[in-house]
Amino acid sequence: MKPYTRADRVGGLIREVLADILRKNIKDPRLHLTTVTGVKMSSDLKLAKIYFSVSGGKDRIVSVQKGFESAGGFIKRTLAGELNLRYMPELRFYYDESFDYGDHINKLLKKINTEDGKDHQAIERE
Repeated sequence: MKPYTRADRVGGLIREVLADILRKNIKDPRLHLTTVTGVKMSSDLKLAKIYFSVSGGKDRIVSVQKGFESAGGFIKRTLAGELNLRYMPELRFYYDESFDYGDHINKLLKKINTEDGKDHQAIERE
């Protein structure tokens, strides 16, 4: 089993604290109902790639991205006060497309299932 690196631990901590900041301190309505899905840190801890998800389509994603850019300074200062790191990493925000991809795969599987004319439900065992 691979041990967690310092970058992994710091990324997890940033994710937890950022989720709290979004829930309690951010008043920007563009960031309402935004979920932080992950944080990937560079090995030197100078860059944090923060991934988020939100429902609502392309316009909503663009709006949330602009909200994060606008609140970036506040978020960085608040994180710095909570984390007590020697250097606060640069924060970059990215939309997490993995949920959209999963939904797309799910739709394809349902389409294949209905085209086969088979209903693959669990068989009850006696």
